[in-house]
Amino acid sequence: MIFIHQPVPGGAQPLLDRRPLELQDPIPEDTVWLDMIRPTREEDVKVETFMGIQVPTREEMKDIEPSELLYVEEGARYMTGRVLSKVSDSEEPGLAGITFILRDNRLVTVRYEEPQAFRMYAQRAGRTTGNGPSRSTTGETILAGLIEAVIDRAADVLQLQGERIDRLSRKIFEERDDPSARNTALQDTLRALGRQGDLISKQRESLVSMERILLSLSATYRTSKAPRELREDVRSTLRDLQSLEEHATFLSSKIQFLLDATLGLVNLEQNNIIKLFSVMAVVFMPPTLIASIYGMNFEVMPELKWSLGYPAAVCMMVVAAVLPYVFFRWKKWL
Repeated sequence: MIFIHQPVPGGAQPLLDRRPLELQDPIPEDTVWLDMIRPTREEDVKVETFMGIQVPTREEMKDIEPSELLYVEEGARYMTGRVLSKVSDSEEPGLAGITFILRDNRLVTVRYEEPQAFRMYAQRAGRTTGNGPSRSTTGETILAGLIEAVIDRAADVLQLQGERIDRLSRKIFEERDDPSARNTALQDTLRALGRQGDLISKQRESLVSMERILLSLSATYRTSKAPRELREDVRSTLRDLQSLEEHATFLSSKIQFLLDATLGLVNLEQNNIIKLFSVMAVVFMPPTLIASIYGMNFEVMPELKWSLGYPAAVCMMVVAAVLPYVFFRWKKWL
């Protein structure tokens, strides 16, 4: 599917008219953004003929080397980034590869997933009236707006993750009297922390890929003398992105701390169980010794014919069991 975007003048800032393009329809000359979502080979050829570029396939986007994420070919600038999105073949969010192609003030985006940031930007561009700065809508400004939308979405995700991590932190350190419930809660918390850590790691990887694109654009705009407003937008977006990277790093450190704390609590629970078994072994060791002595089958034993031998042995075993227990309680080891 191909969606074309054409500027519609209105107020102080042009609007973007978004509509799907049928395969048999020609691409209008005033198109500034072609958004390709799961394109077929016929749609690739159509855009390649119109733009004079090579549209990468899904396999090429997956197998692309890190050194080939940013390159220029035949006057077109290719930039591939990773955006956090719901992946079609998984319930958990994943990283979706998106290729941005700039040529002749037009932008082409190639993607096989539908990140929330793209829907946010399309809705924002479609309902913008005269509140923004007065400037023309080009592929460069749309690219800057898309990256800004990706960063805004990342900020929302990181804020949500921070709130979830705070809830997990309170859950970890709250007191529980039931050992079985405490162990189950700690196991659930470990799994939840693992999921949150994986999501934040993916989000940070997405931010790093966007940062590479912004740094490349910033260097290009400085040498090509791009409009001052566009350069300021890129620098401002880059600062926001770097602050989000620091926030993601802080959340990762917090998750690591909570993981260490949870594992420490699990070890404490295990140590308490081992301590209980150790105490029980020490408590029953003296009675076992007494029973072993009087269980020996020697013919000459003074107590064999003693009428109070059995009660005396039982009393000694009880006292030998109680004394270690009282000693441990006195030492506050139990």
